[in-house]
Parts: sequence; C-alpha cells; structure tokens
Amino acid sequence: MTIFYGFDGRTYANITNKCPCDCVFCIRKGGDSIVGNDPLWLEHEPTSDEIKQAFDKLDAGSIEEVVFCGYGEPMERAAVLLDTAKYIKSKGDISIRVNTNGLVRLIDPSFDISTLKGAVDSVSISLNAPDSKSYCEITRPSFGEKAFDEMLKFAADVKSLGIKTGFTVVDMGGMAEMIEKCRALSQSMGIPLRVRQYVTDNENYR
Repeated sequence: MTIFYGFDGRTYANITNKCPCDCVFCIRKGGDSIVGNDPLWLEHEPTSDEIKQAFDKLDAGSIEEVVFCGYGEPMERAAVLLDTAKYIKSKGDISIRVNTNGLVRLIDPSFDISTLKGAVDSVSISLNAPDSKSYCEITRPSFGEKAFDEMLKFAADVKSLGIKTGFTVVDMGGMAEMIEKCRALSQSMGIPLRVRQYVTDNENYR
C-alpha cells in the first residue's frame, strides 16, 4: 500500500481515496498511479500511526517538502492530515503543502480552518473555472452549485491566515477565454494562478 511516493523532486502523501468531486480531467481516470510509482489505490485508509510509521522509513533529512495529494481529496481526513503534518514538522525543517478542492467545510461543517495555521505552510486550491456553472460542469462536485462559492471562501480564509495560497486550473485545450477569466478572478483575490496541462498518460504527468 503506497502512502508516501516521490514525484518531481518532492514527497507526496496519499492518505485517502475519497473525493466529493468527479473532475473531468482527474488523473485517476488515466491509470492506477503516476510516473512509475506503485499503485495509489489504498487497501484501506491508513491510520495516523500507519502514516507516521511509513514516514519514519523515509530519510527525513533529505525531504524539503511533503505534499498531501494522492488519489483522493486529502482534506477528507483533515484531522489525520493535521496530526501527520505536525508529526512530520517535528522531524525536521520540512514544509507542508496541501493540494485541495477547498471543500473541507462542506465535507465537515465543524472543521475549524484556523487549525491549519502552524501545521500547513501552503495550500494549492483547484479553481478550474471562473463561475459556478462552469465549475460544476468541470469539477462535478457532489455538493452542487454551492461548492464554487465555498471554494472561493476557503481560499480567501486560508490567505487571511497568512498561509501561502495559490489557485490552479487545468488547460484541457480550447480554454483560453476561460483561463483568462480564471486569471482575472485570481488577481482580484490577490491569489496567484498556475495553469496545468491536461494529460491522459499518467507516466507523462506534470
């Protein structure tokens, strides 16, 4: 069972396969893993202890950043993520990033966003569209149209905590106008936007 895996010079944490979205570009549709790693489908959701034990097998001294992003939405297990992030930070000068859809407060309405401060250094949020209609067509969230506004609110709230915050959008081709609208929205919120290329071959994922 693959909990930690390497990609693009960073260490990634795969702690759940659950996700409230069914994005049309999701890399899970392209295979069981990415770029030569073992399959990222989990036999079971690992406990905090199992995740920590898996991390202890790594060379912590060689790790600069751990990114919570696997074959699922990491904030589906927010409490486990935060516990693990604090543990990892106790092992060295390691930065923590979370790649998320920004819907944690719809997943768990009791979640206190302030708990991210001190445990997480940066958050990358899947914007993917400049308006609710397009967002639902591309991201297909189980929560419906309210998901778009919640994602934007999450981004603004995270930024207000002093956590480095960024947006991403996947360019599936023929999306120049939509991407420019995403860029304008990002700029209006003071949050940088990264454009990612759409790939169907996970061995060439970037």
